[in-house]
Amino acid sequence: MTKRKICVILVDRANYGRMWPVMHAIEAHPDLELQTVCAGTMLLERFGLAARIVEQDGFRIDGRVYMELEGSIPTTMAKSIGFATIEFASELQRLAPDIALIIGDRYEALGAVIAAAYQNICIAHIQGGEVSGSIDECARHAITKFSHFHFPSTARAAEYVVRMGENPETVFSFGCPVGDYIAALDTDLPADLFTGNGVGAHLDSSQPFYLVIFHPVTTEFGIETKQADEILAALAELKHPTVWLWPNIDAGADNISKTLRRYREKHPDNEWLHLIKNLEPEVFQKALKKTVCAIGNSSSFIRDTTFSGTPVVLVGDRQEGREVAENVVPVECKRTSIVNAIRDHEAKGRYAPSTLYGNGTAARQIAGKLAEVELYVQKRLHYIKDI
Repeated sequence: MTKRKICVILVDRANYGRMWPVMHAIEAHPDLELQTVCAGTMLLERFGLAARIVEQDGFRIDGRVYMELEGSIPTTMAKSIGFATIEFASELQRLAPDIALIIGDRYEALGAVIAAAYQNICIAHIQGGEVSGSIDECARHAITKFSHFHFPSTARAAEYVVRMGENPETVFSFGCPVGDYIAALDTDLPADLFTGNGVGAHLDSSQPFYLVIFHPVTTEFGIETKQADEILAALAELKHPTVWLWPNIDAGADNISKTLRRYREKHPDNEWLHLIKNLEPEVFQKALKKTVCAIGNSSSFIRDTTFSGTPVVLVGDRQEGREVAENVVPVECKRTSIVNAIRDHEAKGRYAPSTLYGNGTAARQIAGKLAEVELYVQKRLHYIKDI
């Protein structure tokens, strides 16, 4: 029997962290063959060259798509989608997968989906139906409409996918695959993690620390410097050991990076702030599970922490409308609000894990469904009379 070829498309570090369990499940399935294409910031050194981690984890990279136009402004994002469509078209034609497997809401993934759809390649989408704010929400829903099979991570998201006109028989709500390995992870971090990696204060990974990720909000382009300054001011008031991971490549990211560099230049002797480009998926999840408080606007802080109960201060509007568990406290991007929320979390301590984003069995179920579904090309709007 010929194995069904599943082409997993990875476009950034978060993509890989959530696809990692699914990729293992696909490799372990007797009827499936894994193909891997790395694109976007996965291939850029300044974002930690995450493709190298993919190979270190034992996965073969079958294709590489270089598509990011430098500039970090809305125009470069739009043009990068065009480059992605062109380059993914060539790679997908060469690899000829049976299914292209996409996750999330990235613009790079949207380019890949367009290339797949117009070559009559069946598309499966993980994490459709979520409300995510910024332009990412539009990309997510567009990917849903191109996709033939859907693996939403929550019950509400599954309902939204159906309400967008997708056939309920193509919607399988198994939860978010990132949870498949978080619960079993310990929190032992390499002793030199914050000294041999990145720049800034020499922190001890065995001691309590904050974890920060702050991405630009593309629909608020131009105010990210002020926002980053507010977060820095809040953290400087607390002076608690803090690890800050570099932002993604979205419009405005360069301004956040400049703000962080400027702070380091003005405070060369600071003893609390350490900056890191990237952490490999398992180490990142251990750090997120161990931190006394996660601060910023990464979607990882919302979904991944539900499996561990890590306290989260969700800053600003990037994730407005997302489903959150009780461990996540949204605040405006103001110094005082951030400080107060962090202090409130520290007074309460850790939270009980939640099953909002699944029970930790998604990857195996997704792989099983990819092996058994009947592939098709032509989509139809599924009309439900009483919505």
